[in-house]
Amino acid sequence: MDCQKKRTVSVYTDVDKELFLQDIYPLRRPAVLKGVQLGGCTEKWSVDYLATKGADHDVKIHVSSVPQMDFLHKNFLYRSLPFDVFVKRAAEAKHAEYFISEKESYYLRSLGEDPRKDIADIRKQFPSLAEDFLLPEFFEKEQFFSSVFRISSPGLQLWTHYDVMDNLLVQVTGRKRVVLYSPRDAPYLYLSGDKSEVLDVDHPDLSRYPEFVKARRYECCLEPGDILFIPALWFHNTLALQFGVGVNIFWRHLPPACYDRTDTYGNKDPMAAARAMQVLERALRTLEELPEEYRDFYARRMVLKIQSKAYSTLLEERDMGEAGETEGGEGRAGGNRGTGGD
Repeated sequence: MDCQKKRTVSVYTDVDKELFLQDIYPLRRPAVLKGVQLGGCTEKWSVDYLATKGADHDVKIHVSSVPQMDFLHKNFLYRSLPFDVFVKRAAEAKHAEYFISEKESYYLRSLGEDPRKDIADIRKQFPSLAEDFLLPEFFEKEQFFSSVFRISSPGLQLWTHYDVMDNLLVQVTGRKRVVLYSPRDAPYLYLSGDKSEVLDVDHPDLSRYPEFVKARRYECCLEPGDILFIPALWFHNTLALQFGVGVNIFWRHLPPACYDRTDTYGNKDPMAAARAMQVLERALRTLEELPEEYRDFYARRMVLKIQSKAYSTLLEERDMGEAGETEGGEGRAGGNRGTGGD
């Protein structure tokens, strides 16, 4: 899009645990990882293979009449289908059988057996397929949180959001475009909870979202077998360029006690952040007791105090360095040679 400069995501080849932990992970920036051993999944996971080996139970799926899914306004339905039926439908451009329309789009985000208690883990929900998938363990075993199996119809685009845990997005089959935004650009993304209200990142309505032009857009295209490292709090928007199958691996960047133990989806803010937001909401309600000019004055004082006490000068210095990057330029990489993104 013309209103935002497009920055590329650095690409690393022949990545192993040592390279990841020493040269990639400490940067806390997205990176495409190539050459990671994933097992037989990249060769085996055709539509027919998935339908035969995948699962013998129904799966809960998102169904939308349009390919651009919007979680805030829920422009989709939740439906259940036998897994083999779902896989074949998701790979079709036009359906003989459907819920809404013959061109409806499908999306599977695997769940635990009891989503209120169990996390998603491909080894438990899809054990036959898990035999083909080699879990990249670039972290300690006790840090592991979930492995989410995902399938998308061609053309499916998911809303922009952030996750509170670090994430390896493993693209097993199909091609996928990913657009990312730094946590530092949250003020320009018009947030509602963990999601951006700007649904169409390619053609945004700038009369409604004028500040969106200030958000720095990072972009990459994942090929089958590629992995995208998405650090916690980085916003991402995905577009399936083809029928695609992937696995998201989430792990805890912070100590376990920082996270909500009841969170089986891994999308609740860290406990301290959640408490701080609750305090802020109470403070804002208290300010409503004041007349407008007083409310405005004390709100600005609160903002100044937050800036002085909580903003990071180190991150500001890093931002200044990033601002000097050239559009489409070579990505920074350490260890094995890195190149600019697609």
